[in-house]
Parts: sequence; structure tokens; C-alpha cells
Amino acid sequence: MPDSPMMIHTFAFFHRYFSRSPAWFAVCALLMAVVISTAAADNVRSLALSYFPQADRVGEFEGDPLAAPVYAGEQLLGYVLRTTDIAPIPAYSGKPITLLVGVGLDGRISGLEITKHSEPILAAGVSEKNLKHYVDQYRGVSVLKRVKLGGAERKGYVTIDGITGATITAMVMNATVMKSIRKVAESRGIPVSGGAPLQTDTTAGLPAGQPAPAWWLGQNSEPFWVSVWRGRVWQVSVLSLALVLLVFILLFQDWLTSRPVLLKYIRTGYLLFTLFFIGWYSLAQLSIVHVLTFINAILHQFSWEAFLVDPLIFILWGFVALTLLLWGRGVYCGWLCPFGALQELTYKIARRFRLPEFSFPDVIHERLTALKYVIFVILFGLSLQSIGYAALAAEVEPFKTAIVLHFHREGVFVAYALGLLVIGVFSRKFFCKYLCPLGAALAIPAPLRIFDWLRRRKECGRPCQICARQCEVNAIRPTGEINPNECHYCLDCQVTYWDDHRCPPLSEKRIRREKSRAVLERKKAAQEAVVQPPEK
Repeated sequence: MPDSPMMIHTFAFFHRYFSRSPAWFAVCALLMAVVISTAAADNVRSLALSYFPQADRVGEFEGDPLAAPVYAGEQLLGYVLRTTDIAPIPAYSGKPITLLVGVGLDGRISGLEITKHSEPILAAGVSEKNLKHYVDQYRGVSVLKRVKLGGAERKGYVTIDGITGATITAMVMNATVMKSIRKVAESRGIPVSGGAPLQTDTTAGLPAGQPAPAWWLGQNSEPFWVSVWRGRVWQVSVLSLALVLLVFILLFQDWLTSRPVLLKYIRTGYLLFTLFFIGWYSLAQLSIVHVLTFINAILHQFSWEAFLVDPLIFILWGFVALTLLLWGRGVYCGWLCPFGALQELTYKIARRFRLPEFSFPDVIHERLTALKYVIFVILFGLSLQSIGYAALAAEVEPFKTAIVLHFHREGVFVAYALGLLVIGVFSRKFFCKYLCPLGAALAIPAPLRIFDWLRRRKECGRPCQICARQCEVNAIRPTGEINPNECHYCLDCQVTYWDDHRCPPLSEKRIRREKSRAVLERKKAAQEAVVQPPEK
């Protein structure tokens, strides 16, 4: 028990002697290091013995590249290796994933296990069952084989299932495993099945038919991310064109908002593209985890290569950084967020069926918007301790469930995501307004935007409240100003701004013009009646 006499005396002993002699701290640190090292060695030994059931001992890691021999008596059965000792390819976290791999004398993988990683997606977005299924597929794969992730079967290739929602991470693991075992096989002279010479050509982890980068084989220094971009060139092209189109929409927003029917079709089509292509197909849903990973990299060891491994995510973040300076946070939240698009589209469908809607009074709304900032601060604090902890807490975002994993998760996650969507049917983008930590992170630099593109009139808020009442995310204050921290850039207020039937100042001008035109027409008709001679 924590308050037992034994514990009290033990604490007093440590306090008495440790506080007086700093040398004790060094001794304890050394002992802790020995304990940790012994535990790690025991883990390696137990895994190695599980890879080779006949084995009774494991040698030391030695040679170039490092590998440990595994024996049954005096008979050599194979080797175990740590991938970070041979091919430390950085994954999305910026750090390599350590896998302990066993390779037999026949050149086949006898076992594989992830022993250390810093990947948020593996900590929070992938189930243990799916992760085990992924690594188990490597058992029996020969070092000669070309391994590709997913797709149709192809002659000469071993096709294994990737990890849903962690495609890039799976590609990194595939590359580091296949490169490492080939290097060990070459250095140890491991013969292959049938006595064929060991080949080094591979397309591991790349689309079928695409040559592998020589860097994977240790022949040059081409970064891993280059091959990833090469393999996803068409997705990069489509996304880039879509972002260029969005820039044109934003630049010519005055022309579009004066044509509300055309804008309605364009916006709905773009939201569908965001949901289906960016979200459900490309899995390019930005997350607060990306923000925290970036901050963590700046504080520790920054490397662009770690962020370049996912081209679509990288492009989107670059675009978001640009639009934050020019337009504010609303461009991403209102146009490019897949979960936001899903909420928006379901809300529009609900309006077609005339379902009721509700909104909180301004006083309550203002206080509820603070929740997302509180969540962001908590996640940021956790990330300073561990990105893994922050990734687990970031499940407050339903993005992995609804977008990345297509609702294929445990029931509690699905229920949470569906619950938010149901609430969003009655209150437009409820999650975005009150709970989204990513929205909070983007809102913090929003006031620094260079331009103010959304037009306002001097009558806005004084006394006109039409736009404020119509704004369904409550981003317009009663005084008429648009709150850049909450605006989702839907452009609804700009449609009203140009509508001379809805905007009171424009409506008054239109009425005066119509009255003046009517008076002129009556005068003209009267003059024509006077000038026209009477009929005989």
C-alpha cells in the first residue's frame, strides 16, 4: 500500500542518502540503464526464438550490416536484424520505425515485429488486429520477391494488404524491411531457393511496373519521398488543379456571389470533390496531430523529408499556410476539410426535407466556441510529453473514423462520429464551431491575414442584422463585423451583399431607381399624349 510503514521508511532512506550524495543519482541512472538494456535484450531474444522455434540461443549483433545469428546447438538457422541499424527511413513522425526481422538461411522472412515507433496513426488510428495482419503477411516472403502493397495480383510480385489510413507508413515499413533483409542476405552469403543468384531489383512498395529507387537498395542517396511522389503523380496533379480552381473562385468571388445559382452549383460540386476525392479516396484529411507533429519536429529535430513522405497532406498544408495569410482559416474549414464537407452536405440534405434546426443564443455561442481552444491547449500540452499520448487524445476528432477508416472501427468510435453528424444535421457544422481543435489551431493566426476580402457596408450591424441572422456558423457579430476566427468562408453573406432584394441598402437604392424610372415613364407617356394629334 502507498501509505504502509515499509514504503514510508523506504522513501525516507532514499531521500536521506540521495539528496546528500549526487553520486547516488549517477549510480541509479546506471542501474536503470542496465535494467532497460537487459529488458530490451530479453525482448529481442524472445522474439528471435519465436521466429525460429528450433533455436536455443541468439548471438550478439555484429558485422556489417549488424545482424545477430540464431542457433540450434551449433547449427546456424538464420539471422535477426533491426531495420534502424541498416535502413533508418524516416516515417511521417520524422523518426524511423524499428522492426525486428528474422531471415532464414533459405532467404525467407521467418518473423517480423514492430518494436519501436513514434507514428501517431499506428498509436491511435490502426487496430492491433490490422497491424498484426500486416506484419504477419511477410512471413515466408523471399528476399528475391517484389513486394507491392494492394492492387491486383501480378506475376512475379507478392501482393500484401496495406494498412487502411496509414498507407505511407506501410510503404516506409515495406521499404525498410526489404532493403534491410537484402543487405543482410548479401553480406552473409545466404543462398536462395533453387540456388538462383540473389537479385537486387525490386519495386517494393511501389505501383506495379514502376522501377524501384536505387536508394532503397543502398546505391545512391535519393530520398524516399521522391519515389512516393512519383507513385502518386496523378493524385498530386488532380489536387493541384483543384486548388488552382479554388484560388480562381476566391479571386473572382465578387463575380460569383453576384450569380448565386452558379455559385451554389460550384460550391456543392467542390464539397463533393473534397469529400470523395480528398477524403474517402486519397485519405488526405488534415488533423490536429499533423500540427502537433510539426511543432514537435521544430522543437526537437526538424526535417522536411519527414513531411514530404505524404504528398497530398504536404500540398494541402502548404496551401493552408498560404490561404491563412491571404484569406484566413475559413478557406480550409469551408472548402477543403472532408469531414466539414460531410457535415455541410448532410445539413443541406436535411434542409431539403425541411427538418428543424436550432442555434444557441449569442451569449451561449460565444462561450461554447472557447471549448475548441481548451481542447487544443490540452492536446498541445500532451504532445510536449508524448506525441503518442496526444494522438490518443486526438480521437476527439472523428476524422479517422468517418474519413480515413470509412467508419470501419469499433462501435464507440462509430457512434461518436455518427452522433456528431446527427447533431450537425440540426445545427450547421456543430463540431467545427465548438469542438474542433484543428479549427482552433488555424484560428490562432487567422487575425494575421493580409487582406480583408469579405465586403461589408456601413449599415451592416447598424442597424441591419440580416447577414448576422443568416450566418449559420454565427461568425458575424451583432455589430456587423465578421469574426475571422469563426468564419468558414461559405460566401453566403457576400451573396446577400450583392442581392438588391435582400440587402436593405441595395434594396432602397433599387426602389428609388424603380420609382424614378416609373416617374420618368409616366412623364414620357404624358408628353407623348400631348404631342400626339387627336384622331379624326
